[in-house]
Amino acid sequence: MPETVQESGTEQDNAEGVAVAPIADGEVSADAEPEADVESGDDSDSGSEEDGDERSGGSAEDLLVREGDIAGDYLERLLDLVDYDGDIDLDVEAGRAIVSIDGGDDLEKLVGPRGNVLEAVQELTRLAVQQETGTRSRLMLDIAGWRADRREELRDLGRATAERVLSGEEERIRLQPMTPFERKVVHDAVAAVDGVHSESEGEDPRRRVVVFRQT
Repeated sequence: MPETVQESGTEQDNAEGVAVAPIADGEVSADAEPEADVESGDDSDSGSEEDGDERSGGSAEDLLVREGDIAGDYLERLLDLVDYDGDIDLDVEAGRAIVSIDGGDDLEKLVGPRGNVLEAVQELTRLAVQQETGTRSRLMLDIAGWRADRREELRDLGRATAERVLSGEEERIRLQPMTPFERKVVHDAVAAVDGVHSESEGEDPRRRVVVFRQT
């Protein structure tokens, strides 16, 4: 697992480009923005989320299965277009369609640094599903297991950061900017530690998680 490095005024990623470094309170990094637009820690990876019961076109479960099928067909055509091998798996979990691609030697190219290509492919897949169903999709895409590995890394980061704040080592810790998916995982990990709280501040793509002692 990549190490998380804390520096004064800089953000440093490892060779994989996946480390997220906390920034001690009071320090200013090169990409720091004004501390405005602070929200509670409940980010979603897709902005507003529709209630599954409000979706049209059959039951919520049926629509999610259909979303997965449409996404699978779209991604299969994409793999054929770029001549990549990969096995597509479809599932429904926690009120959303889950699609994963594994087994191909070139799939990491569809992940990109810190998952930026994966996020783009996921958004394109959601748009393809929306075009077919007429309903905004919240499907989650994983490629080569990157998102699952990243989730575990971020859970560890969230717990470790919460424990540092709880121990009094630092009163307030601001993490590097993250995607909505990453912030949500960190918020959930922090919420599992009594006595600390997390919020999001700033604007995308520089929106970040702040962890502090709960009063």
